[in-house]
Amino acid sequence: MRARRPLKPSKSPAATRSILSRLEAQHPGATTELHFTNAYELLVATILSAQCTDARVNQVTPAVFRRYPDARSLAAAELGELERLVQPTGFFRAKSRSLVGMATEVVERQGGEIPPRMEDLIELPGVGRKTANVVLGHALGVPGLPVDRHVLRVANRIGIARSDDPEVVEAQLCGALPRERWTRASDTLILHGRRICKPKPRCDQCAARPSCDHWKREWGSGPRAAGGSKRR
Repeated sequence: MRARRPLKPSKSPAATRSILSRLEAQHPGATTELHFTNAYELLVATILSAQCTDARVNQVTPAVFRRYPDARSLAAAELGELERLVQPTGFFRAKSRSLVGMATEVVERQGGEIPPRMEDLIELPGVGRKTANVVLGHALGVPGLPVDRHVLRVANRIGIARSDDPEVVEAQLCGALPRERWTRASDTLILHGRRICKPKPRCDQCAARPSCDHWKREWGSGPRAAGGSKRR
């Protein structure tokens, strides 16, 4: 049996670019909320951010970076000590193993430097495409479009993507946008998902509402929509 081909987004590439421009204007300066000064620190912070808020990670990482300022020191970390430092982020034992494993691979295979290629990053313990794209786009100057739960939700609701597979959504969005817009588009969709397009969306505050598939399905596009009467 042949694999089913992914469905196409309802929005054209031109419409997707227009919608992202409106959302970027609504969230000017959108960027990652993780605190970092280099690619190593961002990689550590992003691994710690799994199932944890960025705010909590930012409370933990200053002590981690003081104790382990680079990959070589982290590779030599004693697991118990590292676990105590990262415990507030949750899943601290698994995260500690991933961090030490990542750092060991970086030291042994990359000379202690975070590699600027997706292919190398996703070979590191604890690093998937989303984490790799975060580091590439924000710390290494390589365009990347991280797809997290917010990007999945917002992109599918609006209609600029159509899949529950993060890699498919990444490909759909990247195909509609020039490379230089990939990272900011992801940051914008993440921020929009956190502030406006939550699981229970605040549609009345959304700059993309006139073009949003979800809005049109739930509220309609006629005169009643302007007055807020939900279509039944």
